[in-house]
Amino acid sequence: MTVASGSNWNPDIYLRFAAYRARPAEDLMAQLKVTVAGDICDLGCGPGNLTLQLKQRWPDRQVIGVDSSREMLEAARARDKDNLIAWREGDIATWRADKPPALIFANASLHWLDDHQTLVPNLLQQLAPGGTLAVQMPQTAESKYSRCIYNVMRSPRWKAKVGDMSLHPDPRPAAFYYDAIAPFAAEAEVWETNYNHVLPGAHPVRDWMLGTSLRTVLGVLTEAEQPEFIADYDAETERAYPRQVDGTVLFDMRRLFILARRAG
Repeated sequence: MTVASGSNWNPDIYLRFAAYRARPAEDLMAQLKVTVAGDICDLGCGPGNLTLQLKQRWPDRQVIGVDSSREMLEAARARDKDNLIAWREGDIATWRADKPPALIFANASLHWLDDHQTLVPNLLQQLAPGGTLAVQMPQTAESKYSRCIYNVMRSPRWKAKVGDMSLHPDPRPAAFYYDAIAPFAAEAEVWETNYNHVLPGAHPVRDWMLGTSLRTVLGVLTEAEQPEFIADYDAETERAYPRQVDGTVLFDMRRLFILARRAG
């Protein structure tokens, strides 16, 4: 097996579990009310499937999809056959809206970035008064899938190559985010949900993680080393995730949600 460099996002791999990845975002979308004028911005839009859902819900709005990955944006443009979305390449850590939007939507993207004490309030303050910030992030620090990656990384076989690498900063507790946004919000909610995704296949945890954190580690390994690391990760996850009676795996993932309306 040869795996694409971890420095690039692979839309095909990411979309293997598209329905499961979309469920938290769709749960967040169900809570949204956009009542002020302005654009809708999807930060970290990836392959664009959720961006198009936002356009379907608000067809009269300008919808902008922002991502740092050219590969993801190419996949998004290919999906957007009617050119409904303004796709833009950019780093969401330094992104600034051209004009105050009505909605900033960030699904499973902000957890890749540092300095949430500054980042999240800055996003809220970019909105038009009464505009909405909607964020969803996986909380990975205590997750079995992350522990499995770190167990392999820190094993004698791999420690010298990847043992000191960090996958990404973990989202802070719910109270941290509430305190960060409350001074600028007319309303704010922060909550957590634990999802248990029913995954089929021979190596479902590996297949899921190849679309996210695992690519970071594989990016520093040679093509010859990548399948060896994956084999070690498979063995680790098989111990951590016992099969259910029907042969599937329950892949538990805790998600943190933020929903806030800008004051003013």
